[in-house]
Amino acid sequence: MIDHRIPEPFHEGELRAQQLAGGGPAGAPIRSQMPDQHRQFFPLLPFVCVAVADVQGWPLATLLHGEPGFASSPVPGRLRIAALPAPGDPAGPHFRQGAEIGILGIDLGTRRRNRENGVIAQADGEGVLVDVRQSFGNCPKYIHVRQLVPVARERGGIEAFGGELPPDAVRLIVACETMFVASASGNSAQIGARGLDISHRGGEAGFLRLRDNVLTVPDYPGNRYFNTLGNLLLEPRAALVMVDFASGDILQLQGRAEIAWQDGALSDARAKRAWTFRVARGWLRRAAFPLAERHDIRHAC
Repeated sequence: MIDHRIPEPFHEGELRAQQLAGGGPAGAPIRSQMPDQHRQFFPLLPFVCVAVADVQGWPLATLLHGEPGFASSPVPGRLRIAALPAPGDPAGPHFRQGAEIGILGIDLGTRRRNRENGVIAQADGEGVLVDVRQSFGNCPKYIHVRQLVPVARERGGIEAFGGELPPDAVRLIVACETMFVASASGNSAQIGARGLDISHRGGEAGFLRLRDNVLTVPDYPGNRYFNTLGNLLLEPRAALVMVDFASGDILQLQGRAEIAWQDGALSDARAKRAWTFRVARGWLRRAAFPLAERHDIRHAC
């Protein structure tokens, strides 16, 4: 049986991050095609997290949603997403053929997650077809368990802003327990290892420390791939997306990141290091996420 493992899956930034952190993984089952378990997992999901880049090369992070089955794999080397960003989503114009894309499939109820990175082979009015370059799983650590159900929302307006965060964005960040970060390797990485990533970060409310327009993000022990931090060493521009699961508000941010490899001032004892994210611009899209936690629905009724 062909395993499709990539012999050298890490680019120079990831290898450097592993070195700075004291060592990389014992093994890295990163494949050039989707294994059957990934192909069976994506059709179960009601939403996926996606990273694209704008015309200046800034990453953008967003969420796509649909009835389970909207994400599917017709063949091991391809992933079809039958959904597109909603009107007003800043990521929308950048879903085009030939664009690099990073995808995270995550089930918040079971804490299972798989990542796919690749290139958009086809884009049409129904969605995108992605040629997969990298396919790999992540551990379930630090994922806040949520049972999500569909909910009817009347979509609200969109508030765009610069480096100064509006009050509702501040409140969302302070209460955040689940965040996704998009990063890029830049063009210097080798073909088999470069591209866009989108990854989960999570913890108790308050794990993100906010001061003015700078977020400090603790880096907890994980699989030691250091995909995100390795990307940030090569390309400090990054993007965040987070959701208020009660209101459905989606917050999307672009900014520049800086890694503190030895942060003695970090109060979170679990963190081995931290990175900061200075907001350059953002968008707050009201009631844009059509899923809510089950207990929120019961409480509302």
